[in-house]
Amino acid sequence: MKSDVEYIQLFMEYESDEMPMVYFYEVDLKDDRLTLREMEIFADRTVKIDKDPYRDVIEVCPIPTVDELNAKVWGEGFYATIISKEEFDEIWNTRIYSGSLVAI
Repeated sequence: MKSDVEYIQLFMEYESDEMPMVYFYEVDLKDDRLTLREMEIFADRTVKIDKDPYRDVIEVCPIPTVDELNAKVWGEGFYATIISKEEFDEIWNTRIYSGSLVAI
């Protein structure tokens, strides 16, 4: 049985300490690829949890697929990969990220 949720880890090129370097998305595949939960990881490894990622947006946009992101359809400077629900939940629940800050 295929899951209705996809978990994405997105690495961004370093811009500044105020900008996240890694994003995590829990994507609802049944609802136009909208994100259910989101996390941002900063250079100092601070983990920012966002339970309502669309509260301050003007336009709701779906999360691109990993293939689209890696094909640079949405621009340069990042790399995405699929991760497991367990990997996502571990960071969400502990607020600790010890993984890489750059794509390997």
